[in-house]
Amino acid sequence: MDKLTHFSDTGRARMVDVTEKPGTRRVAIASGILRMQTATLERIRAGRVAKGDVLTVADVGAVMAAKRTSDMIPMCHPVALTGVEVKFSEIAEPDTSGCVGIKVVTTASCTGQTGVEMEALCAASVALLTIYDMCKAIDRGMRIECIQLEEKRGGKSGDWKRPELAR
Repeated sequence: MDKLTHFSDTGRARMVDVTEKPGTRRVAIASGILRMQTATLERIRAGRVAKGDVLTVADVGAVMAAKRTSDMIPMCHPVALTGVEVKFSEIAEPDTSGCVGIKVVTTASCTGQTGVEMEALCAASVALLTIYDMCKAIDRGMRIECIQLEEKRGGKSGDWKRPELAR
């Protein structure tokens, strides 16, 4: 098993020193789902949510979160992002509880000494939390599901893709 690098030899938490690592192109893709009532999704789609254009605000929130990830995750390095993309898609097929949803896919990229997985994951999380915040008055039962890393490219450990997506 790989050694956890965020702990010193004495077991104390630390920020990993990346001084000697070469800067390389890094990309990470993350996703997540917000489940909701069909009527909530219809209101988002129609632009009938009192707080405004839900997906536009969630897009901005995702980018802001990616840029501020190191302020939220204690041992995360500040990364000079070169790009953040946010894409939303509807999940029209109800799940077993009758809920439909919105899926977000975020992509963070940089050229640097450390990866951008946390930036992509934070972007996806905040996008979904933003939608929840804007719609909670009409649907308190919404739930966030399956925030996950889909893929990462670059760096010493190379490329990785979630096994079920690698086909």
